[in-house]
Parts: sequence; C-alpha cells; structure tokens
Amino acid sequence: MDRVPRIVVGVDGSPSSRAALRWAVRYAGLVGGRVEAVSAWEVPGMASWSAPAVDTDFDEGEAERGLVDEVRAVLSEDGGSLVRERLVRGNAAEVLVDAAQGAEMLVVGSRGHGSFRRALLGSVSQQVAHHAPCPVTIIRPDMPAE
Repeated sequence: MDRVPRIVVGVDGSPSSRAALRWAVRYAGLVGGRVEAVSAWEVPGMASWSAPAVDTDFDEGEAERGLVDEVRAVLSEDGGSLVRERLVRGNAAEVLVDAAQGAEMLVVGSRGHGSFRRALLGSVSQQVAHHAPCPVTIIRPDMPAE
C-alpha cells in the first residue's frame, strides 16, 4: 500500500510562516502529499513550572478558528483541500519536531514574531533544523513563489 507523503509546516501568522505554508502546499501537490499545518501555544514564562498553568485570556477554540482562518487567508481554494490544521500546546520547536515524526518534510519560516530582527534564522527554525527527524526546508518571506 502506498503511503501518502506528509508535509508538516509551522504556522504562526508571520510573513515567513505564510510563505512556508504556500511552499508546503505547492510541494505536497508535486509529491501527491498532504500538509499538516501546526501551530503551537504555551503560557509565557511557565515552561519550567511543574504544575499545569492556566492562561485565563487564552481561548483554545478561538485559537483553533484563528489557525483555520490563517490557512484560508494564505491559500487559494485549490490548495486548502490538502491542509489539515492542528493546534498544540507546548514549545513551538518541540511541538514541530514531535509533529515531524514520520513526515517526509518539515517546513518552517526563517523567522517568526521574535524581536531580534537582524537574525537570519529565528530560534524555532534553528532548533528544528538541528533536531527534526526528517528533512527541513526553511523559507524566507521574500523567496520567489516559483
């Protein structure tokens, strides 16, 4: 039985993640695959605390709808059918590395919403490049569409 290639892409709403999503959908079309658009969330400053933290301002249903809306806003109708959205609680790099288990490729934008603007790569793209269990493609927002 043939396995459908799974392409995981990190989505955070940044220009480079939008470019990464478009690239991942084009690639999936070429290889007959499907795209898993993954977005991560965590409570700021609580990553090392042992008890589960609660963010009273976070609405998971709203965040899931936001992810779906982001994917729809970036893609045309023809590419949207290849995409399944997933919202996962946790550190973005760890969530993406975990999601990439068994994937054909992990696609991320070169930089997210971090504050160090001169960096060529953001911390998440650097981490997944070092730890992903599959090939990683890092997309800059100014890369040509074709």
